[in-house]
Amino acid sequence: MNYLIAVLPDRMQAEAAYCALEKEGLPMKQVSILGRGYKTADEFGLIDPNQQANKQAKLMAIWLIPFGFIAGVTFSLMTELKTFAWAGEIGDHLIGGVLGAIGGGMGSVFVGGAGGMAFGSGDALPYRNRLNAGKFLIAVKGTDVLTDKAANILRSFEPENMQGYTAET
Repeated sequence: MNYLIAVLPDRMQAEAAYCALEKEGLPMKQVSILGRGYKTADEFGLIDPNQQANKQAKLMAIWLIPFGFIAGVTFSLMTELKTFAWAGEIGDHLIGGVLGAIGGGMGSVFVGGAGGMAFGSGDALPYRNRLNAGKFLIAVKGTDVLTDKAANILRSFEPENMQGYTAET
């Protein structure tokens, strides 16, 4: 499935572009307007970067917290430091493991969350920002022929940006 997304500066241009696509015989169930008064980014299916960041952080936590615990215990055993001597020898190593697990948890939040925020959303974040700025998007979903035809029609409206995508199925 292919997608074409064009960014238009105002509602009037978005509606005019939609009407032009309708006049050319494009199937209107495959054309959407996104913006104030029309579909939202969530209704259309643009990925929420915060949701993606949380998902990535949780995925990393599954691996980093146990790894951090093991690394903390190993470090404590290798260095033979008596940082928490009051806890006894085994307690000292376990506290080192807990501190390592906390470090792993922090790594999953900061690295996984920031990575999910920066890279997990693809182009969805810039489109969400444009919608928040009051712009409108015309999205066309269909075959290569359909999106090419829509692109030729939409070029006459001089969109701020027009991008085609191919979704993996």
